[in-house]
Amino acid sequence: MRRHLYLAGGVISVALGAIGAFLPILPTVPFLLLATFCFARSNPAWEQRLLDHPRYGPPLRQWRERRAISRKAKQGALIAMGAGVVLTGVTAGWPWVLIPALVMGVTGTWIWTRAE
Repeated sequence: MRRHLYLAGGVISVALGAIGAFLPILPTVPFLLLATFCFARSNPAWEQRLLDHPRYGPPLRQWRERRAISRKAKQGALIAMGAGVVLTGVTAGWPWVLIPALVMGVTGTWIWTRAE
C-alpha cells in the first residue's frame, strides 16, 4: 500500500512540475525533487529517468549530491517570486501583497543561502 502511495505522489509531482514548466508562478524543480523522492521508494526506474533527463536531471543531481542550487536557478526563482509579489500588489492590493512578500522574504532568503 505504501509503495502505491509513493507512486501516486511521484506521478502527481511530475504532473505539477510539467505544468510549472509552462507557468511562471508554479515551480518545476521542487516538484521534480519530490517526485524523485517518491519514485526512489516506489519505482527506481522512473527515478533514474528523472535523474537522466537532459534538462532537469542536472539540478536534481546537484541537489541530491551537494544540496546546491545554481546561481541561474536562484535568480530565476527570485525574479519569479518578485513578479508574483508585484502581480499580487497590482491585482489584490494592500494588505494582501504582504502575504507573498513575506513568503518571498523567507523562501527567497533560504534559496539564496544554498550552496552553488
